[in-house]
Amino acid sequence: MITLSANLIAILVYTAAALYFGSQFARQQSFQPSQLLGVACVGLIAHGVGIYGLSVNGNSFNFSLFSASSLIFWLINIIVLVSSLKKELHNLFLLLFPLSAIAVSVSIIANNPEWQHSLSYTIAAHVIPALLAYSLLTIASLQALILAYQNHALKNKSRIANARLLPPLQTMESLLFELLWVGEVLLTLAILSGFYFLEDMFAQHLVHKTVFALSAWLIYALLLWGRYQMGWRGNKAIRWALAGFICLMLAYFGSRLVLEVFLQRA
Repeated sequence: MITLSANLIAILVYTAAALYFGSQFARQQSFQPSQLLGVACVGLIAHGVGIYGLSVNGNSFNFSLFSASSLIFWLINIIVLVSSLKKELHNLFLLLFPLSAIAVSVSIIANNPEWQHSLSYTIAAHVIPALLAYSLLTIASLQALILAYQNHALKNKSRIANARLLPPLQTMESLLFELLWVGEVLLTLAILSGFYFLEDMFAQHLVHKTVFALSAWLIYALLLWGRYQMGWRGNKAIRWALAGFICLMLAYFGSRLVLEVFLQRA
């Protein structure tokens, strides 16, 4: 009951915040970063309690596609919240609040014991850097979407006022590549730990995940190389960042969706 209540509170907080701050942004009205951060703290506390109830079971972690997605968004929100204390990342909550509400809602609706897997702490040593990598690279992808919006707004006079509510374009682009660097390092650790802790990364049930994860790693590596060797920026950098994110999401969510949902029903 506590788990369900906590998740419902998190959904309510995230949804109300998304509606309120989204309407403020649409009306081209500024809002205080402290308001966003305060609401995020309340949502995160409730969200964290809900995740604990769904995922922790004695000496193991219970993970499924949908509970893990909720955990990933919880980690993303924490990273953005902490980073916002020093850098202008608080605007990402405009995208994170509605996405987090959806993730929590789905984790409740799809809380099927047949789709859950118990993980030992040894395997968790691979899972944790993987989740952190997914979280940071998701933030980078959201940052890329905001950059795309800013680039579009600069060409569209009717949206210039909205663009001015966001940090300068150069600052946002710099933050994007900082996030990509850290995310790429964590993704490297996740892949290496997978080869170390897992018996066969190219086994039938892991081959899709491994191929897409390596593809994402390569795309991000090429993007970072292109940035510092060829000066890639703007729409080209945005497209590469989003392409890497698509491969990364297919690595995790695509393979787990097939394994946990479709194959379970077959």
